[in-house]
Amino acid sequence: MSQATIAGIKPIAVELKTGEKYYFCTCGRSSNQPFCDGSHKGTSFTPKAFSVDKDGKAYLCACKHTGNAPFCDGTHQKFTDVQIGKEISINEDATISEAKNNNTRKQWHKVAEIGELKDGSTTTVSAGTRQIALTYKDGQYGAIDNVCPHQGGPLGEGSLDEENCLHCPWHGWAINAFNGIGPSGAKVEAFKVEERETGIYIEVEDIKEATTISDIMVETMVNWGITHVFGMVGHSNLGLAEALRKQEEAGKLTFIGIRHEGAAAFACSGFAKASGRPAACLTIAGPGATNLLTGIWDAKVDRHPVLALTGQVQTQVLGPGAFQEIDLASAFAAATIWSRTVLHDSDHAELMNLALKNAIVERGPTHLIFPDEVQVLEAIESAKPSGPEGRLALTDITPSQNALKEAVNLIRNAKKPGIIVGYGAQDGIEAVIELAELLDAPVLTTFKGKGLIADSHPLGAGVLGRSGTPVAAQSMTESDALLVFGASFSNHTGIDKDIATIQVDSDRMTLGKFHPVDVPIWGDIAITAKRLVELLRSEQRMTIPRQERLASLWQAWREEKERRAVKNRDKGLSSAALFDHLTQSIPEDAVISVDVGNNTYSFGRYFECSGQQTVLMSGYLGSIGFGFSAAMGAWAACPNRPIICITGDGGFGQYLAEFTTAVKYDMNITHILLNNGELGKISKEQRAGNWQVWQTSLHNPDFSEYAKNCGGMGIRVTNERQLDEAIRSALEYNGPSLIEVMTDAELI
Repeated sequence: MSQATIAGIKPIAVELKTGEKYYFCTCGRSSNQPFCDGSHKGTSFTPKAFSVDKDGKAYLCACKHTGNAPFCDGTHQKFTDVQIGKEISINEDATISEAKNNNTRKQWHKVAEIGELKDGSTTTVSAGTRQIALTYKDGQYGAIDNVCPHQGGPLGEGSLDEENCLHCPWHGWAINAFNGIGPSGAKVEAFKVEERETGIYIEVEDIKEATTISDIMVETMVNWGITHVFGMVGHSNLGLAEALRKQEEAGKLTFIGIRHEGAAAFACSGFAKASGRPAACLTIAGPGATNLLTGIWDAKVDRHPVLALTGQVQTQVLGPGAFQEIDLASAFAAATIWSRTVLHDSDHAELMNLALKNAIVERGPTHLIFPDEVQVLEAIESAKPSGPEGRLALTDITPSQNALKEAVNLIRNAKKPGIIVGYGAQDGIEAVIELAELLDAPVLTTFKGKGLIADSHPLGAGVLGRSGTPVAAQSMTESDALLVFGASFSNHTGIDKDIATIQVDSDRMTLGKFHPVDVPIWGDIAITAKRLVELLRSEQRMTIPRQERLASLWQAWREEKERRAVKNRDKGLSSAALFDHLTQSIPEDAVISVDVGNNTYSFGRYFECSGQQTVLMSGYLGSIGFGFSAAMGAWAACPNRPIICITGDGGFGQYLAEFTTAVKYDMNITHILLNNGELGKISKEQRAGNWQVWQTSLHNPDFSEYAKNCGGMGIRVTNERQLDEAIRSALEYNGPSLIEVMTDAELI
C-alpha cells in the first residue's frame, strides 16, 4: 500500500471502497470538481492502471493525452483550485466512490421523429444541455454521450460497424453504441431511449450550470457599460462565448456575428469614435486573433477605447507549437496599450476591471487572452463580478492661471487670431465657438475634426490641409495667432508652426509633440475656452473683423465647385456634383463613416457639414476598408441617428461580405459607393511621381445587384438626374441600402 496525494481534490465526498465506480469530470460543471456522479461528459477507469510519481503524488488529468488515464505525471493540466491535497491510501483493489452531485435532475427529451433514422445510421441530437450520439440498428435505438473519451471527438459523426461499435471520426476509437463500453475498456455514459407515438425520447440528467471564470469576467464587462460585442464564435472561445450568450439572453448585451474578424475590430473602432464608449470584439486563437490587428491599430493611433477578447489554445500544449498556437501576447503587445493572459488563478474580475479602465482612461485598445480550458473552470465560491464604481475620476482639468495669463497676453496682441479645432475638441466645441464669436476669429478644422462647426456658420472656414478647402488655407495664412484645440499637428493638416500658437489639450503628451508652441495649456478644452471667454470678455481689442472676408472666400470656392460639378467626360459623375447633392440630402444629424481614397479627399473638400453631423474616419492609420465596418459600429452606438457610409469600390471590396451582416441584423445603413473601377488615389500618386499607372485597375461586380442578392436595397446611378431620387429612396429604406454611383476617376 502506498501513499499518494491527488492534487486539487475537495476532500468532501471522496472515500475509498472496493468494487465501486468512479467518474472523472472533464466538463467543468461539477460542484465537486474534479469528481462528478457520472452524468457528465467523463470517463470511468480501473485503478489497477494508476501510478504515482517519485514524490508520492498522482495528478488527475483532464487533457486525455496520458496513457494512464485518469492519472498523469503532472506535466498536463492540473486541477489546483484547492491548494491543499488529500492524503489517501491506494492499493490495486481500491476504487474511488461516486461523488454525489446535487446539481442534476432526470428528464425525458424528444430528440427525433419516428422513422427519421434509417437502419444502421447515426446522428447527433440535443437532449436538454447534453449532446447525444443516437443510433438505430435492427429496430433498436442506442444513445450514448457524444464525446469520445480519447480526445473528445464527436461520436455522433462516426460510423457504426457490424459489432454495434461506433467509431469516432477523429481517431477511430470504438465504443458500443448501446452500452457505451469500448473493447479497450474505455466507456462513455449510455442513456435510456424510448420510442413513443410522438417521437423518440431520451432520458438525461440536465446539468445545473456552475458559474465559470468567463461568467464572472463577462458580467464585470457588462457592469462597465459594454453593450455590444462584434466577433466570431469558434472552437477556442466557446466557453467565453457561452458566458456572452447568457448576458445576451438576459438582455444586457448584444452580439453581432461578423464575416471577417478585421471588420469586428473596425466596427469597435467606429463604435468608439461615434460614442466615446468602448465595445468588444471576440475571436478564436491564431488566425482569428491576428485578423483583428489592423482595426486594433486604427483604434490605438486614433486613441479610442476598444476591448479585444481572444481565445487561445490550452495551456498544456502552449509552447511546442499546437494547432493555431501563436504568441498572442507578443502579437498584440505593440497594437494595444494593455494585454494580459487570463490564468486559472488570476483575480478574474480585477483583470477585466483593469482591461476596461486602461481602455477608457488611457484611450486605447486593450486585450485579454483566454486559454481554452480556463474559460470553463468553475469560479471559486467567493468570486463576484465587479464594476467601475470608485475607479474613474472626473476628467474636468482646469488649466493653470499662469498658462491662461500667457494665452490672454498673446491674444491681446493679435490683430487677426484664428482657431483650429481637431477631433479632440468635439466635447468642448460649443465653448470654442463662443470664444471664436467673441474674437471674431475663423474656425478651421482638421480633417478628423470635419463637421465640428457648420460650414454655413459665419466663422466656419472648413477643413485645413490636403483634404481641405482654399477657405481654410487662406484663413490660416492671414492669421497672426492660432488657438489650436484638440489637434495633433499632423503633416496631413499642415498647421503653420511659424505663426504664434496657443495649444490646448487634455493630454500633456500632445502639447508641443512635434515642435515647441508659444503657450501650451494642459486642460479640459471646454473649461479652458470658457475661462478664456471670461478673461477676454471685458478686454478692449483691436482685432480686424474676419466674417466679411470669410464670406467672400466661401463665395469664390462655391463658384469653383459649381464649375467642377458641371464637368462631364461621359465616364461617370464628378465628385463635386455628387457631394453637392449629398450636402443637400444627408440628414443634419447623421453619423457619416468615410473610407480611404479619393472618395474621402473629395468628401473633405466638397461636402459641407451641418455642424450636427459626426464624421468617422481612419485618421492616422488611414486604412482602406474602414468605412462600412465602422458604419456597423456607428449603427450599434447611435441607434437613433441616421447612419451614412461613403466608400470607394476599392475600400468596400475589402469587407463587402459584411453587407450580409448588415442585412442579418437589419442595420439601417445608407451606403454611398463611388465606383470608378480603380484605386484612383494610387493612380494619382503614380502620375504625380512621374511613374506609369500600373496595377490600380479593379474588376468589379455590379454592386447594386450584389446588395440585392444579399437581401438589401441596391440602386445603380449612372447620371446626375438619377441621384436625388436614389438618395431619397435609400434613406427611406428600412434596412441596409447601397447606392452605386458610377464616377469619373479623373473628376475628383
